[in-house]
Amino acid sequence: MYGNTGTYDQNTQNYAMKNELELFNKLADKLFEAEKKQPVVTPIPPAQLFDEIDVSLGEKPAPDFEETLEKLILNTPRTATKLFFNQLFGGRNPKATLGDLLAVLLNNSMYTYKVAGPQVGVEKEILRNICNRIGYPATSDGTFAPGGSMSNFMAMVMARDTYGDDVQHQGITDKLVAYTSAESHYSIPKNAALMGIGRDQVRFVATDAAGKMIPEALEKLIAIDKEAGLQPFFVNATAGTTVLGAFDSIMPISAICKQHHLWLHVDGAYCGSVIFSEKYKHLVNGLELSDSFSVNAHKMMGTPLTCSILVTKHKEHLRDSFSNDAAYLYQTDGDDYNLGKTSIQCGRRNDALKFWTLWKSVGTEGLEAIVNQQFQLAAIAREYISNHPDYTLYSFDDSISVCFNYKNIPAQQLCTGLYESSELMVGYGTFQENEFVRLVTINSGNEGSDILHFFRVLEDFVDSNAAHLDTIHKPEELSH
Repeated sequence: MYGNTGTYDQNTQNYAMKNELELFNKLADKLFEAEKKQPVVTPIPPAQLFDEIDVSLGEKPAPDFEETLEKLILNTPRTATKLFFNQLFGGRNPKATLGDLLAVLLNNSMYTYKVAGPQVGVEKEILRNICNRIGYPATSDGTFAPGGSMSNFMAMVMARDTYGDDVQHQGITDKLVAYTSAESHYSIPKNAALMGIGRDQVRFVATDAAGKMIPEALEKLIAIDKEAGLQPFFVNATAGTTVLGAFDSIMPISAICKQHHLWLHVDGAYCGSVIFSEKYKHLVNGLELSDSFSVNAHKMMGTPLTCSILVTKHKEHLRDSFSNDAAYLYQTDGDDYNLGKTSIQCGRRNDALKFWTLWKSVGTEGLEAIVNQQFQLAAIAREYISNHPDYTLYSFDDSISVCFNYKNIPAQQLCTGLYESSELMVGYGTFQENEFVRLVTINSGNEGSDILHFFRVLEDFVDSNAAHLDTIHKPEELSH
């Protein structure tokens, strides 16, 4: 890459990059064709993985690099197809994917304006719009975090530091207690362990029949802990629980938090994107009363993984908890444009651009249509289930998680059978001792016909395999 004079030859590097982009397009075409012919890839059992695909790394360049890369790609689970309903993400939005590809090509780190330039403006504009949309004041700010778990972690850290000004320097000396729904994301107790509070200091608040936190139960737990001399500091409400997709009632929870001077965080990683819909934003009524809010654009918005956003109405707490001086890093421009001062990371990829390219290209009206489409698909699924006596419905309106059982077949066996046979990918969950299939209608690229096709595939599979379903492996047995 250096010329005869020893100078760096940018043209040589760019030529090499163009060659790799040609390979990328070639592999992408093969993937698209494979997705069309076989929407669900035949899974390779973990025990056979290293025998099936040569992922080994050696001293010499691999002679069959392209062939191995193609085999790796074509055997990876296909999360963008119309038969992927397994996780809280899915699909492939072209405009958002374009933004992510450009972010890789530009390869900026988002900690300083000097190295990110106008990309800082992209991130700040997204954060400003979200804060305005949910009713946060001018004192608000936010950041992009590497996933919803880390967004929740950052909210908990701000709450901890707000509780005691010396915690960052002296460490935790009091027994702090956090509260979250029994149906909330698993990251809350994990984060409590990471930040020195301890898993045992997390209280799981009871939920009602629809999976929503019961405010009266929260208030009772707080009273008990205070009587015991413990120090409540943080409450996590959920906008879209992981299994049922339930929305905790923010307003009564906020009233309790204000009474006891507790930080209220709303975890909207799954369904917080309802803020973009006039029809469904009532599901987070009172969001402006929270201290912080997180939302994952890689879920309902369909951007590539990951795109996790955290905002808070207390800009000063975001800075106090995560800012640290570093003369070798922050050398130009004001702190408002050096985003590393409000981030848990130093080096940080540009996760904002892919959401910006989507939002810029379709407008807020387009984001609203994406959200509304997912609820419409869920309504179609619930109607189908309700009209067919072989199904039992466990979920509720105003949710994009559609939970059901079919012919009383154990959900774990049914989902595993569909996966092993390459029919479709769908997960299962539990609530109040009921286990069920969890169909997530989060891919807004789907249409009503795709939801009906999902049920036809499931029913045909059961008709063809009814006698063998009880012999299907449990997931924990697949690795043996």
